[in-house]
Amino acid sequence: MKRQIIEIDENLCNGCGDCIPGCPEGALQLIDGKARLISDLFCDGLGACIGDCPTGAIKTIEREAEEYDEALVMENIIKAGPNTIKAHLKHLKDHQQVEYFSQAVNILNERGIPLPDLTEEPACHSGGCPGSAAMTFDKTQSAPAGAPQDIQSELRQWPIQLHLINPNAPYLKNADLLIAADCAPFAYANFHQKFIKGKILINFCPKLDQGLDVYVQKLAEIFAAQNIKSVTAVRMEVPCCGGIEQIIQKAMEISGRFVMTRISVISVRGGLV
Repeated sequence: MKRQIIEIDENLCNGCGDCIPGCPEGALQLIDGKARLISDLFCDGLGACIGDCPTGAIKTIEREAEEYDEALVMENIIKAGPNTIKAHLKHLKDHQQVEYFSQAVNILNERGIPLPDLTEEPACHSGGCPGSAAMTFDKTQSAPAGAPQDIQSELRQWPIQLHLINPNAPYLKNADLLIAADCAPFAYANFHQKFIKGKILINFCPKLDQGLDVYVQKLAEIFAAQNIKSVTAVRMEVPCCGGIEQIIQKAMEISGRFVMTRISVISVRGGLV
């Protein structure tokens, strides 16, 4: 069938990811450093993501496309939690999609899931999520007011979680990378001074995070394009944390660029193994 659906101009897309939070239906993902429409079934063609794109890379067109499936979309919406449910319902309501809104409400009622209050704007729904905006910190400045003066943060950039990092971020150019498992900074007391100082931090959990293939591809893009000078990997001693080394190795193989990597292992009691 012919219907309205979004189209992304790859030449204009800079991979910032600002459009992702604006699509609670889950039709968009960052793949290979570009925003991609992953399924016609998830895209309702209303173009809520258009206003979130800073480069004008997204527009709506009319083309042959599979019919939008509200029931299929709701499967992913419910899994994502209350904030995404709220964002999706408000999206449908704001665009006067009475039929889809009614279907979504019926599905929630059937599953005994309470309807959210749509009088408040859900966090990170429009304008991109401020928590994923790229920032670089000047470490020559003094610590912020209220921070302990004897222990200062060595963090040089934001965001740090690999899902949120843009492989084209300027702070990655010629960087010394620190790739850390999520638990390591909590276990090792002197993590900032010992590991973060002078490095760009990337963190993830190789056991519990979903989309590890995306991690491999994203790291491969970083290795291929950013002329990384060195890699330090910090993991816990537990076996499931060993996946962090495998992910780094696969990413280097895909990128064709092999960077000397130092592995540090932290014990569950907080010692350096």
